[in-house]
Amino acid sequence: MLKNIDPILSPELLFTLRAMGHGDEIAIVDGNYPAQEHARRLVRADGHDAPRLVDAILSVIPLDGDFVPETAFRPAAGGDPNRIEPVMVALETMVQKHEPKVKLVPLIGDAFYNRVRACHTIVASSEARLYGNIILRKGVVYPA
Repeated sequence: MLKNIDPILSPELLFTLRAMGHGDEIAIVDGNYPAQEHARRLVRADGHDAPRLVDAILSVIPLDGDFVPETAFRPAAGGDPNRIEPVMVALETMVQKHEPKVKLVPLIGDAFYNRVRACHTIVASSEARLYGNIILRKGVVYPA
């Protein structure tokens, strides 16, 4: 155990988050997502839902709001970018807890899947709700 570090951040996930550089992206995906097939690097987070993982991850990394206008992405449910599933509301709530100005940007079909495939790492959650997927772009940690 570590002080002030969320205990669901496993050693493997902490290593990955530390190894990521500015602009690298990480996807947190639901239990139905083909994570093993799509991942360049895969971290399993079995037993945890996606919003809880997003909360923990964003407790230790910033998003890239200083250099690009869009830093958090979600799938467009059923191909409709305006369709908002309850899990997406939960994910956006966790993002805004840490990064109040960030909104989730919907990506349709292959645009979402291709972006996940290009991610530095995929975190496979046990999220049971459909469309419980998100991509986060790591920002800069500035010196004190």
